[in-house]
Amino acid sequence: MTEPTSRGADAELLPSTASPASASKWEDFIDIFYAPSAVFARRITSGFFIPMLVVTLVAGTLYLVNSAVWSQVMEAEMGRALARSPQTLTPEQMQAARNFTQIVGKIGAFVLTPIAMFLTGFALWVCGKLFESKQSFGQAVMVAAYAYVPRVIEGVVTSVQGLLLDPSTFTGRWRVSLGVGRFLDPDTTSPALLALVGRLDVFTMWVTVLLAIGLSVTGRIPRGRAAIATAIVWFIGAVPLLLQAR
Repeated sequence: MTEPTSRGADAELLPSTASPASASKWEDFIDIFYAPSAVFARRITSGFFIPMLVVTLVAGTLYLVNSAVWSQVMEAEMGRALARSPQTLTPEQMQAARNFTQIVGKIGAFVLTPIAMFLTGFALWVCGKLFESKQSFGQAVMVAAYAYVPRVIEGVVTSVQGLLLDPSTFTGRWRVSLGVGRFLDPDTTSPALLALVGRLDVFTMWVTVLLAIGLSVTGRIPRGRAAIATAIVWFIGAVPLLLQAR
């Protein structure tokens, strides 16, 4: 008769160590939607460059496609920021600020996206260590890169909104999201509250779930621990927005 071990419960929750089936790298971008564990298992030693490059290029291109939507959003956000500022800008200065913001936004779509993946991977790696994760930093960034694939779908959803909805409704960044922030008036709601609940949207939570699955697979820890670790990562992601809202 086999003796039960004290770690039996945890062992049942750990991902399988069986060799994953081979697949092309392009299949990963389909499989990540319905078999994310398999993707993370077979790419555990493959690095992060390809998924990071693909997501950056596609998401950046979609940002350019959606520039009319985002320019409307930035116009509204800038108006609120100027209303809170003690300084009064001339029309020429305001136009220059608008032009600068639009240029930075378009460049940032291709620059800030990979930076966000690196920072997310770093946070996942650090938080995972608090729960005895065996994940390496490179594996954490790989997980973050694949976890950002739903952001591409988010860009497509933004394109659809730009085609179907009245542009005057895009009065803030969360008005374009599919989450709690969409239903809050950015002119009357606390910026700090918006920064926090704005992250309760479909795509941010989707990314967070993928991060948890990836941490469990590559870090060899139970899903429960991985979920707690990624909940911390989710909150860390809100900190810059909370500081900006002050």
